[in-house]
Amino acid sequence: MAEKKAYPLRINAQVLDAVQRWADDELRSLNAQIEYVLREALRKSGRLKTPGTDDNEDTLK
Repeated sequence: MAEKKAYPLRINAQVLDAVQRWADDELRSLNAQIEYVLREALRKSGRLKTPGTDDNEDTLK
């Protein structure tokens, strides 16, 4: 499992409430929802490798 680090986050109250409702809808904690949204944004922008990928593409051939 990846190391977890604590980070204090200052966030607009309305945004926090909206993310909390979203988390409730998806049966996640607020913290897990924030991490999920950040991870998806990073993955979609190509800044985070998806699990199971590796730099050596020869294994896929």
